[in-house]
Amino acid sequence: MKIKSKITHLNVDEIASKTGNIYKSVRVIGKRARQLSAAQKEELNEKLAEFASDVDNLEEVFENREQIEISRYFERLPKSTTVASEELVNDELFFRNPEKEEDNEDLNLD
Repeated sequence: MKIKSKITHLNVDEIASKTGNIYKSVRVIGKRARQLSAAQKEELNEKLAEFASDVDNLEEVFENREQIEISRYFERLPKSTTVASEELVNDELFFRNPEKEEDNEDLNLD
């Protein structure tokens, strides 16, 4: 998915219409952004672990070009909140409200 990296204005009404409430939309975007952030961090740590050395001597710190390039790549990626916002606006994000589902189940039991 191609995400615009420059700053754009978001239509608040459009975002609010996805959940019926702007605060719920922000909560959904925040949770998704945390998921994306955690996945990116895990991927970055896995790639950087390949270059980790067993020597912990402060005098022998080597600059590894590949590590620097990997770090720069991850720095250039769009922010997780931007990706999550785009996913919500483009209806690519699945979310549910467990409280509402419990209320519906209570109504169906009678």
